[in-house]
Amino acid sequence: MTTPPPSPQQLFLAGAYDDGAGSQTFEVISPATGEHVGTVPVPTSADLNRAVHAAHAAQRAWAAVNVWERAAACHRIADHLDERRGELARWQTLEQGKPLAESVADVTEAAQLFRLHAEDAVRLNGETLPSRDATKRMFTFHRPVGTWGVITPWNFPLLMFAEFAAPGLATGNALVVKPPAHTPLTVLKAMEAVLAAGLPDGLVSVLPGDGAFGDALVRHPGIHAIGFIGSSATGAKIQAAAGLKRSLMECSGNGPLVVLADADVEAAARAAVDGAYPCAGQVCCATERVVVHADVHDAFTEAVVRESERIVLGDPLDDKTVLGPLNNEHVAAKMDRHLADAEARGARILTGGRRRAGMPTDLYYEFTVVDGVEEGSLLAREESFGPVVPILTGRDEDDLLRIANDDALGLQGAVFTRSMTAAYRFIEEMEVGQVIVNDTNNWWDINMPFGGAGARSTGWGRIGGKWTLLDMTDTRTGVISL
Repeated sequence: MTTPPPSPQQLFLAGAYDDGAGSQTFEVISPATGEHVGTVPVPTSADLNRAVHAAHAAQRAWAAVNVWERAAACHRIADHLDERRGELARWQTLEQGKPLAESVADVTEAAQLFRLHAEDAVRLNGETLPSRDATKRMFTFHRPVGTWGVITPWNFPLLMFAEFAAPGLATGNALVVKPPAHTPLTVLKAMEAVLAAGLPDGLVSVLPGDGAFGDALVRHPGIHAIGFIGSSATGAKIQAAAGLKRSLMECSGNGPLVVLADADVEAAARAAVDGAYPCAGQVCCATERVVVHADVHDAFTEAVVRESERIVLGDPLDDKTVLGPLNNEHVAAKMDRHLADAEARGARILTGGRRRAGMPTDLYYEFTVVDGVEEGSLLAREESFGPVVPILTGRDEDDLLRIANDDALGLQGAVFTRSMTAAYRFIEEMEVGQVIVNDTNNWWDINMPFGGAGARSTGWGRIGGKWTLLDMTDTRTGVISL
């Protein structure tokens, strides 16, 4: 590849930074300052066709490359991300709004994903299978699916790009990626790592766009599979448009944190707050509902309010800031609506509950604790996606489990208890993909399979570890007759 002048103000198309075929642009505005951050072209159908055509040509050659060479390229991408960590983190904070320390952690984790999946790929083994026919030998192996259309959200721009790109590239796939139009700059800037790694031209394209462009990407006949992280409502639309194409879908969560009567109340309160403030609560596995046993309700509530005092709302580039602004007006308005509905149903806002006046934008939402939340309220039923700890109360262990499972979204949950019997019960009976015992339900590890429970509206497939590689490849079988 010929390295062009670095610019996050263009599309990354068919192996190079490019102005695209259209004349329209998106303006990127910082939620932290309200100021202009950058301008990117609006991609056209011609740009999409060009990206898909280039992906097909590059993918065939890439799939034929030795897996050790693909892994080495992923390590080179990781090296570049590590070297440019500070620059990329600043871009992300400017366009997304999260505190700079969180952005630094995101870039670090994105690099770790490329290293992890590089090593996963070289150990993605097949099996030799016994046959009922003594003259046959059967074995399995893995092949890339082809060209993936990937749609990523605005809360973790670079990290969630890496969650698909790292396993996809390591296993021989190509990717056409659509990040959100209002947070595209970090991913576009990170394409310098792809250039530096020497990948085939066209193996990765990044075309920021709106929902209509995402629909065109999903429906494009040259896209073989769909990767999506975002809301369940959008995921349902994508799946309807995708038809029988392979898909890996990670959708909304409304994960409960359950506090049993024997819990370490102080630790549970700390965990509830720690699960609610990162990325201003705009995390799919954030604290969305806290279900507390009546016997420890008062002690827990008092502890949560105390813990909330350490959450400093302010400029995300200030080292003292813990909580930055929400990313956009849509999610801020949803917080307004959910809190108003909760209060109308009798809930009490113990702290926060409003936008902070006198800030550079109207997106700075105070850290909020709400008690007496009704099970049927919007705050309990929907993913609020803001810095809020909603507290519900249960009578006994059965009631706590019922409330935890009384929801259509089952991504990740947590339970605090000193009883291993109770811990195992909640691990097995809570309708979520992962249950964290005695820690925040915002906890995760890049090497664990992350995704929703099958009976819930949270998608399918797994992000993390070898499981994503399995989802992004075909398991094929060879049969030899002797």
